[in-house]
Amino acid sequence: MAERRVWTTQNAAVLEQLNQNGRFIAEERYMRESMEDTSDIMLFVYRWLASHMPTASVRPPDAKYPVWVSLDRETSFQVTEGCVTLELCVEESLIACADINKWTNIINYSYIPCDDADKEAHYKLLTDYGIDDVKALTTPFYPHIRRKVIDSWDRLFDDSVTLGGAGKYGLLWEVRKEWVRKVTQ
Repeated sequence: MAERRVWTTQNAAVLEQLNQNGRFIAEERYMRESMEDTSDIMLFVYRWLASHMPTASVRPPDAKYPVWVSLDRETSFQVTEGCVTLELCVEESLIACADINKWTNIINYSYIPCDDADKEAHYKLLTDYGIDDVKALTTPFYPHIRRKVIDSWDRLFDDSVTLGGAGKYGLLWEVRKEWVRKVTQ
């Protein structure tokens, strides 16, 4: 099986967990701590992400959320105080690749259009109702638009749909100690 080098920047406690348990999985309590005031909003999209990842067949039973990895060293997050960057060597079949522009739409509760005509039609729909995507998702008054927006998120893993740019990040269900090749503090 082909392997790929990836990088993930995590709290230094992750390194301790890897050394103690041999693996790390993302846990909701840590996500809530790191997201503070936006945790409920972000957990909604992370739950969606976890339930729609194309690597569901390799999901460990105890993994609820994915771990983000950079596919290139240059695009990995800078190490800040209290964090480490782990360079991993992972079997490619375990990595789900996500378009970063489409993910940005999702975390902004926005529609992912399949093309320019779809984008214009969606904008017209919103204009006709006098709302935006966020209002459609966060109120109970527009269930058909809410469903349309959430259904559009399935395009996150569809390479035939682009929003400009080719930036991608990877997603893993876990990080295993044996995958670690280098630690930068």
